[in-house]
Amino acid sequence: MTRTGRADRAGQVLRNPGGADLLRLGVFGLRTRPTRVVLSALGIAIGIAAMIAVVGISSSSKAALDRVLDGLGTNLLTTTQAQGFIDQPPVPETAVSSAARQEVVESAAGVGTVPDARVYRNPHVPEAQTKGIGVMAAWGDIADVLGGSIVSGSWLDPTPDAPAQVVLGPEAARNLGIDEVGVDTRLWLGGEWVQVVGILGDLPLAEDLENRVFTPLSYAESLGFDGHPTAVYTRVDPEQVAEARAVLAAAISPGAPSAVEVTRPSDALAAKNATEDSFTGLLLGIGGVALLVGGIGVANTMVITVLERRAEVGVRRALGARRRSIRDQFLVESLLLSFLGGVAGVLIGLGVTVAFAVAQGWPIAVPLWAVSGGLGATVLIGGVSGLYPAARAARIPPTSALAAV
Repeated sequence: MTRTGRADRAGQVLRNPGGADLLRLGVFGLRTRPTRVVLSALGIAIGIAAMIAVVGISSSSKAALDRVLDGLGTNLLTTTQAQGFIDQPPVPETAVSSAARQEVVESAAGVGTVPDARVYRNPHVPEAQTKGIGVMAAWGDIADVLGGSIVSGSWLDPTPDAPAQVVLGPEAARNLGIDEVGVDTRLWLGGEWVQVVGILGDLPLAEDLENRVFTPLSYAESLGFDGHPTAVYTRVDPEQVAEARAVLAAAISPGAPSAVEVTRPSDALAAKNATEDSFTGLLLGIGGVALLVGGIGVANTMVITVLERRAEVGVRRALGARRRSIRDQFLVESLLLSFLGGVAGVLIGLGVTVAFAVAQGWPIAVPLWAVSGGLGATVLIGGVSGLYPAARAARIPPTSALAAV
């Protein structure tokens, strides 16, 4: 291209730039003020990073919780005696067998508190030093129904003529100083030595049972147990959880369904999750405020840029540049500034999320809408923040601008 052609091309760019020309002009305008651009983009980056990190960490936490619930199952229902101002009758003795006969029930087990029964490491331990360990009669395989496991030994022998034996909850085992089960592992219960046959692992859906000792029903009766379950645990068809609640109440206590209460332990986890959602909303609000502050910083930068470049605007206006071209140039600079801050913020937010999730052993879960929404918010903020400075630049009269040259 000849010198004359290049000059004509340059004049054309100054007077009426196209899309690619506007982009080049925008990049050039930002490169001339690197420090100010970095500081302004940092304000946007902090807001976007805060939003991405909050959403990402919250989503990763929920993914970890969902993984636990998927492993344990959310189809566990617990039936207990209803609580209220009026004393309700105890759960019927036939509650476990009645629940197990229902079509929607896949498996059932139950526990009942044995009052005044105390378990000790040996007969020389003072009676007052129980460490809060309670004794429970057991129907069925508690560990299997609750999604737990046996970490040592085995579960109770269900046969009626089985010898006296117990299985320890995880906390009870720790309090009694028993790490594993052996042929000579025994406890002092009911004035006699009782064989320990197993130790349970953690029970996340029934943490109140972790400091308990479980015995067969036949042996519990010899300790004074009245035969009424304290709680009945049932695994039901996952597709019929809501229906199973009504069915179980009527099946377990046909004469007075209101005397029993059917709940789902995972409801407590759902309530906790809802609390976390509220906290997440608060943090998102803080991130939004930071984003707004970043947008104000972009607007301030662009206003100062317009004031500093009055001479450039005057030259372009004198050469025939239209107001729309001037406005578009500064608007593109504002969008580029915000977009750069948004990209940096997304990268920082993703980095924080990944580091935190890995440290906690959680799966990494960052919703796509958070990333796309974050970048979209930066573009929106860039456009809004740049409108006034761009319009102000377009209104500068050529004579007034050239006077500053």
